[in-house]
Amino acid sequence: MSLDERAPVAASTVSPPLPARRQSPDPARAVVVLAPSSLALALGLWGIRRQNTMWGDESVTYQLAHRDLARIWHTAQHVDLVHALYYAVMHEIFGLFGGGLLTLRLPSVLAMSVAASGVGLLGLRLAGPRAGLLAGLVFALLPQVQKYAQEGRSYAMVCALVTWATYALVAGVPHRARWRWAVYGSTMLPACLLHEFAVLALVAHGVTLVVSRVPRPVLRAWSAAAAGVVAGLLPLAIHSAGQAGQVSWIDGPVRLPGVLAVSVVGVACALAPLGGRGPVRVSALAVPIVVLPGLLLLIASLVKPLFVDRYVLYSSIGIALLLGAWTDYFLRRQRTSRYAWIAAVAVLAALVPTSLSLRTPQSRTNDVTAIGAAVREEGRPGDGLLYLSGRYRAWTAATPEDTRSLTDLALAQDPVSSDTLAGVELPAQEIAARMLEFDRIVAVRDPAGAHAPTDPREEAKTSTLRRHFRAYGTTHVNGARVTVYVRFREACPGGAGCRSRDPGGV
Repeated sequence: MSLDERAPVAASTVSPPLPARRQSPDPARAVVVLAPSSLALALGLWGIRRQNTMWGDESVTYQLAHRDLARIWHTAQHVDLVHALYYAVMHEIFGLFGGGLLTLRLPSVLAMSVAASGVGLLGLRLAGPRAGLLAGLVFALLPQVQKYAQEGRSYAMVCALVTWATYALVAGVPHRARWRWAVYGSTMLPACLLHEFAVLALVAHGVTLVVSRVPRPVLRAWSAAAAGVVAGLLPLAIHSAGQAGQVSWIDGPVRLPGVLAVSVVGVACALAPLGGRGPVRVSALAVPIVVLPGLLLLIASLVKPLFVDRYVLYSSIGIALLLGAWTDYFLRRQRTSRYAWIAAVAVLAALVPTSLSLRTPQSRTNDVTAIGAAVREEGRPGDGLLYLSGRYRAWTAATPEDTRSLTDLALAQDPVSSDTLAGVELPAQEIAARMLEFDRIVAVRDPAGAHAPTDPREEAKTSTLRRHFRAYGTTHVNGARVTVYVRFREACPGGAGCRSRDPGGV
């Protein structure tokens, strides 16, 4: 055979065959992205209306997002600046798709679906296809993820942005291209602007890089991106600090035991040899995300109570990665998958009652739909309406038809025109005088009847009710009590005078 005859053979032997370059986990990647995303979407849509009910925080979103952007901005100067960007985003979504209950919650459902796919890809990159698939599915099944996927608040969006910022972080470590770190910073910044405590994930990312002993140029690139995020967040943080009264309701850690249990489980999973690939290991990434944000918020609560579990919802990314990688490690050690299937069925069975309860109105601390309905049913046209305290006016503002036939006795300026959440109330003496013009008053208060006795307006309300009115009947609903008060001189049905059916009084 001549050299000319052999040349094509040699050339074909030396040239890398085309399929060799395409040996990428594209099918696995598709499954890892689509399966968790689809599961999260299905779980988010399941029972999304919660029997057409809404809770207090969602009601605030609903009300503010229906105001124009100028009103949202003016209101944010007085209250709730930390959520101003979210309200503006929801305002635009309402403008495009209508301002109903589904539109209120669908963005959160879609955000959690996007987050689930990101968690799957993180697991794929760090520990392989099966670990990624398991991590994404675990994330979608976590009760706290299911809960906040169906809430018209910013937490699901924050979780999605932090997830993809974390993926950008991991993808950027082997490279030094500036655009990768620009993507990281431009994803973390909106997460922090949607909710300030997302900045705690930035701390977790920094610890991950230090523990992973990445090269100094990578640390410098991350530091520059992190500094940009902090600089962009700083104006919001400074101005919102003056609205600390918004979190005055937090008198201690909210649902801390659950967060601690998750942290313990995560650390226990990290003790196993989870393996992995690349400069960043699963444990080095996931443990800081699980532990640090909650820990830092708990430390800050020693000065001022701030700890609420949903503020660090994105910690679910870490626990999902650890559980997914640990399950993958467990399956590799088993010669048969029988026990794995039994365990999976047991876990799913245990999640069913929780998943069902999360889709009921009772799963939230209050139900403004039920509160408004109780006011409408108990009130008669022309009755007075009183909120103990005035901030509870926001509970019925989402459905104004429930209170249209009643007279708000303390209101001086409505919430929209005053650029507030609950309106501006009259001076104490005027409130008391207006109350005495009515024979029946419908009062809305919290389940324990708590109010602010040091506030002159609240003291005027309670003292006037105590001296001149008697509780005729109380309707207990999720998160509130609606009590009808009548003047002493008015006879009650039955002719024997008014007899209180609410022994707690005012």
